[in-house]
Formats: sequence, C-alpha cells, structure tokens
Amino acid sequence: MRDAIEEIYQTYAGDVYRFALGLCGDPILAEDILQDTMLRAIEHFDQFEGRCTVKTWLCTIARNLWLNHCSRSEQKNLPLDEALQVENGDPIEQRVSDRLQAKEIHRLLHDLDEPYKEIFTLRIFAELPFGEIGALFGKSANWARVTYFRAKEKLLDKMEQEGLL
Repeated sequence: MRDAIEEIYQTYAGDVYRFALGLCGDPILAEDILQDTMLRAIEHFDQFEGRCTVKTWLCTIARNLWLNHCSRSEQKNLPLDEALQVENGDPIEQRVSDRLQAKEIHRLLHDLDEPYKEIFTLRIFAELPFGEIGALFGKSANWARVTYFRAKEKLLDKMEQEGLL
C-alpha cells in the first residue's frame, strides 16, 4: 500500500500543485492544498469509483479544498502567481501565461460566471481533457468543449474591453 501511495504522489503531485497554484496564486497555500489533497485521497481511496482518472479525482479534491478555504476566508479575488506554465499555441493560453498580464487576466477570469470559470480553470491549469471535465459535471466531452470555448470568448471580450488585447 505504501508503494502505491508513493507512486500516486510521485506521479500526480506536480500536476495537483500547479492546479492549486493556478486557483489560489499563493505557493504556500498551494502546497498546503496539495498535502491536504493527498491526505484526503489516502483516507478515502476506497471511495474512488474509477469514473474518472486519478488526476481528475485529485484535482477535484484540491478544488473543493480551495473552495472551502475561500468560503472560510471570504476571499474572492486571489492573485495569479507568475509561475504559470501553459504551453499551447492558442493565443488565449499564451496570454494567460504572460507574466505581465497574468494578474489582470486572473481578475477577469474570476469575474466569469460558473461553469465558465471552472471549466476554463480545469482545462488550463489542470490540463484536463474535455472528456474528464465533462465527467466532473455529469455532461459530455462535447459540452465541456463548447463551454470552454464560450468561456474563452467571454474572457477575450473582457480582455478587449479592458484594453488587454
């Protein structure tokens, strides 16, 4: 069992940390979320049903921990750390990783309504495939894809209105 836990940690810790960092923007809080996520996963591994990948399951736990933190601290606009690393040829993804505009884009992202904000976050920060994102919402991969592109368009519109494009 210990070997399996170590393997899960070694395989997914970096992804979960980057996802948490993308959500909260605070390296120390992201590390706390990572550790709490792994503890919860170990405690509740028997509840993992296999309907999604382990990475998706861990990111869902991390997201829920972050939401709990936000509701406790009543923070709404958290800064985006400059350590974002997104490599994709799409201009919006390049903009998100642009260190000079990251904080403004993060503020605009948090102004998006749900589920757009969450879909965009799961796709960009957790790098989840559309099928897994759809599964998290009980929807299809196509629904996740369409919602992501709508979120991207909404974010681009907001960026244009703010003069960031």
